[in-house]
Amino acid sequence: MRLSAVLLSGLLLCCAAVQAQVRNYDAIIAAGELKVAVYKDFAPYSFEDHGQPRGVDVELAQALATALGVHLQLIWAPPGEKLDDDLRDYIWRGSPLRHQQLADLMMRVPYDHAYAQKRNELGELENAQVVMFGPYQEERWQVAYDRRRLPSVASVAVFQQHPIGVEVDSVPSFYLTSVFNGMLSANTHHYPSVQQAFGALQAGHVDAVMAMRGEVDWQLHQAADPQLALAENAYPNLGKQAWDIGMAVHESNRQLAYAVEEALEAMIRDGRLKALYATYGLRYEVPEMYQ
Repeated sequence: MRLSAVLLSGLLLCCAAVQAQVRNYDAIIAAGELKVAVYKDFAPYSFEDHGQPRGVDVELAQALATALGVHLQLIWAPPGEKLDDDLRDYIWRGSPLRHQQLADLMMRVPYDHAYAQKRNELGELENAQVVMFGPYQEERWQVAYDRRRLPSVASVAVFQQHPIGVEVDSVPSFYLTSVFNGMLSANTHHYPSVQQAFGALQAGHVDAVMAMRGEVDWQLHQAADPQLALAENAYPNLGKQAWDIGMAVHESNRQLAYAVEEALEAMIRDGRLKALYATYGLRYEVPEMYQ
């Protein structure tokens, strides 16, 4: 009986994987619906507010669906341990354990040639089933600080004397605990989320927060406190400090990518995308491709 149960479970998983079908562009248009994966609980990009979907990525996805003449269906994606996992689960194979359908399009995927060309130990492309395209935002790291307790941030060296909050297991966490031979680690305080790190800043437990610029801009917009300021310091030895964010589709669905990219470029050129970011209190930098 136990063996039969194991075999049956394996068969069901295989069937679920087979049922995860990639829809081509014609099928999407015929169905009148575009399925877009956005990250769950990721303000200001994609989140729910009193049960209503909000965020830059949500509104951009809606605008792209409208440009294609179809309705938008959101697929909320809890982030996996690695981006490779997310691309597998939502773009090309699906996840039988999550029982979710494949998305036609995924938002907030790094537009990075080196990552797209990454190969495994056999020399094969790790994401050969995915096309990453359509950069729509430049992202970078940012520090915000409270002027009541910290006059300025000339460099990250000030955090030898002043506590700073970061999200646990984030790039700022690893950076601040290792730069300058770990001299800042004692004053680096970890929180489950950027929002909670900002709560600690407002409560006076830390004097600054480091996170992605979009998240920092959103928290400052929400706080509306003129004493919370943006630092202009550099980040020595951090590596890549700015990067483009784009989208992804299955490699067989380039026609959808071309249609989406055409609609996206129109929004960038006429200023609609910049205006969308401004409604959430975010600064917007045009990706290099469109400059």
